[in-house]
This record gives sequence, C-alpha cells and structure tokens, in this order.
Amino acid sequence: MTGLLRDKVCIVTGAGKGIGRAIAESFAAEGAYVYANDAREGSVDSWLIASEMRHRIMPLYFNITDSAGVKNALTHIKKEKQRLDVLVNNAGVEYNELIGMISQENMEKMFSINVFGTIEMLQMASRLMSRQESGGSIINISSLVGIRGNRGQLVYSATKGAVIALTKSAAKELASKNIRVNSIAPGLTKTEMMEAADIEKLKGRIANISMGRIAEPSDIARACVFFASDLSGYVSGQVLVVDGCTIM
Repeated sequence: MTGLLRDKVCIVTGAGKGIGRAIAESFAAEGAYVYANDAREGSVDSWLIASEMRHRIMPLYFNITDSAGVKNALTHIKKEKQRLDVLVNNAGVEYNELIGMISQENMEKMFSINVFGTIEMLQMASRLMSRQESGGSIINISSLVGIRGNRGQLVYSATKGAVIALTKSAAKELASKNIRVNSIAPGLTKTEMMEAADIEKLKGRIANISMGRIAEPSDIARACVFFASDLSGYVSGQVLVVDGCTIM
C-alpha cells in the first residue's frame, strides 16, 4: 500500500462484514485510523481478531437510525482524535420483492436505514468536518440498481436512487465548507448475502458483466480509497459505478 490515507480519521458504517469490512481494512492499510461501525454488537470484533490491520481499526457499535447514538459516536471520535476526515455511509439492508408482494415493514426498514440513516450520519459528520479547515470527504454507497433499476427490487432501487440524489444535493451545499460528497454504485458483488443466494437466479445478471466476474468487496474498497484520499480533492457530486462494465 502507498499510505494514501496516512493519519486520516475515518468512520465506516456497516463494517461488520462484506463491503464495509473490506473498506475498513483497505483504509487502515493505507494508514488511516478507522472507526468500524455496525449495529450488531461484536460483529466487528469477530473478524478484527485475525486482521493484520487491527491496531488501526476501532469497533464502534451503534444504530445509524438512532440520532442520539449517532451523536454520541461522533462526539466520542471528536474527543479521541479531535477530528473526522472521512465518512463512508455503507450500512444498508436489502429485501427483494415483486410489485404486489411488497411488505410495508420491509419498505419502511429499507428507507429507514438506507436513506434516513445515511442522512443522519451525513448531517452529524458534516457538522464536525465543517469546523476543520481541511474539510472532509463523505462517500455514500449506492448501487447500480439505483441508476438502472431491476426486476424485483423496486423499493431497494428507490432507496439507492435516493442516496444518489442526496449525494448530489449535499455536494452542492457542502462544497463551500471544503467537504466533498461522492457516491460509489457497486454492481453485483460477492458478499455473504450473495453467497447465500440462488446462483441459478443470478446467472442472467452475471452473464451481463462484460469483465466476466462478480465484483469482490476489495474492488469497491479501492474506489472508496480514491474518494477518501487527496487524489480526488477536486471531485464532488459524482457517482462512480463499479460494475465490471455491466450491460443491463
């Protein structure tokens, strides 16, 4: 690694597994101090024990939909490190349901976490970053389906489309405070959720990936390193699709 994030203070939500874990470890490998958040107590500790980057990663458990919890967590970071340079809004949930079979409960949960939780984190983090001359970088994890849609994912697509829209608005509002806001839109990615899925139902989607493979969490993490680093210092309001050139 090249130390692109040397001594930057970062928080990554939804870091208990998958993409969030990969982002946390990649940031730490680049020299950052990383607060790895998850709502499930112990989920980060379960993989951190064996991680080579454990000396730079601090578990931080709270629910991003809990305003008081978010405020307490960011106050904790401020007291420990006196600053916050990077926020990655990665936490999210996904339920796939066809039109006519959409559950009100699942719909509310997806909007609560994927959209409202993202906004809550963005608001609190940007307040902290705005007090710093160096500003900061906020990275919102959206999805390819938030741009193109997908059968059976009407609500999930809607939440991720909302993440893209709020990214663009926040970028315009926060630019004067030297806070950059960008989004990563992953395509099909090999996570624990993917491994549990029926691969037969995914064959059509995999066949549409021009590079011939599903993304690894590390592919998404490397894109996040770019947006977190000073290499993207003049980039804001953008959506970077990381999908292996998927044709939908």
